[in-house]
Amino acid sequence: MAIPSLQDGIDKAGSPIGLLWQPNAEPWTPEVVEREYVGWRQEQAAWHEGVALLNLSHHMYDLWIEGPDATRVLAEYGANNFEKFAIGQAKQYVPVTRDGKIVTDGILLRRAENKYLLSGVPAAQHWVQYHAEKGGYDVGFETDTSSAFRPGGGDPKLFRYQIQGPLALELIENVFGGPLPETKFFHSTPVTLHGRSFEALRHGMAGQAGYEFIGPWEHAAYVHEAFLKAGEPLGLVQVGALAYTTPSVESGWIPSPVPGIYVDPELAEYRAWLPLFGIEGKRPLNGSYFSEDIEDFYVSPYELGYGRLIHFGHDFHGRDALLKAKDEPRRTKVTLVLDADDVRRVVGGGEDPGFVLTYARHRVETPAGLVGATMQTASIDPVGTVLAQTLIDSAHAEPGTEVTVVWGEHPGPGTDPEADLGFPRIRATVQVSPFDQHARTEYRRG
Repeated sequence: MAIPSLQDGIDKAGSPIGLLWQPNAEPWTPEVVEREYVGWRQEQAAWHEGVALLNLSHHMYDLWIEGPDATRVLAEYGANNFEKFAIGQAKQYVPVTRDGKIVTDGILLRRAENKYLLSGVPAAQHWVQYHAEKGGYDVGFETDTSSAFRPGGGDPKLFRYQIQGPLALELIENVFGGPLPETKFFHSTPVTLHGRSFEALRHGMAGQAGYEFIGPWEHAAYVHEAFLKAGEPLGLVQVGALAYTTPSVESGWIPSPVPGIYVDPELAEYRAWLPLFGIEGKRPLNGSYFSEDIEDFYVSPYELGYGRLIHFGHDFHGRDALLKAKDEPRRTKVTLVLDADDVRRVVGGGEDPGFVLTYARHRVETPAGLVGATMQTASIDPVGTVLAQTLIDSAHAEPGTEVTVVWGEHPGPGTDPEADLGFPRIRATVQVSPFDQHARTEYRRG
């Protein structure tokens, strides 16, 4: 029996929205790692005040891309600058459709002259592999899925451990017997720990300095134990799945925007190539903002804040559309700071609503009507309330603007998108994104 494709799922559901709209969808959290180790609040505090260890080994997909045409296919289907891409450097890869809509980003690490590793949500990986195969590029692929979907179970090919927080560099010096070589942001340096070789990628999350250590799985347990042992005197805290989902809300990264692939007739073959039971067919949409038109959920890289990553010095798929949209972003990425009293009243829990996490598209309104939609919303205990990464009409993006978040679950097709369903409102104030000042100003210095 043939494996159903994304197009099969759309046809059966009647529309992309019919396939994807799932009120009250459970929010995604990473697999395998504990949901909490010492409590999500303490784990959030650790990367703000001390030092935290995050295990990224299990939830990301990895795609190795190797061959004489590796750079060419990545450059022709991505908007990034490949003229300045050093071996050992990583970039946030930005593939777009011919209409200039994001397919979903990924982290692209150049391993050698003709070898790359693309990691993260697999939509960008699917995009590159499909076009490479269709276009006859001289390039090969090797895939390692997330641990939840790895055939036959088994271990990942790579471990990934992040060390983050104000005490991160002190911990790293303790482990390696001294500071690591000076490394630019999003560049890697080779390291050795008692004869075990792997890489240190200079990285940060929620505004804190740190590194992501990447290496063969055979060294995973040893490296993990070394960090735990050296971190005891510093109060090292392991971060569980709940807290792990929240730094992006502070650091301004919007996870898993809707790929702009669902209706373009020129992508019908692509939709038939994609499996239904993948990220494109199974990542749900929900919330108080609803539209029957899936294109209303598409986003451009400019709206996501990726304009600085776009390089027009080469020809690439979607270039003309991005040039046209360059000076007129429809919406701006902002952080909404939700009123703490309203959160307690609406979300529940009395004085303590507990952990809040949702990827729902909630309506954002002013007295004039709809002005935006939330993309990810989460409790940030050090801030003392809930923050929401949001795309909002540029006219309402000024910090300090007061708006209202409509908190509820639209039932979906068959109900007027503009119907007043009696959903409660939460007051909110517009602030900049990234919310964390260090993330806005210091990440890339040096």
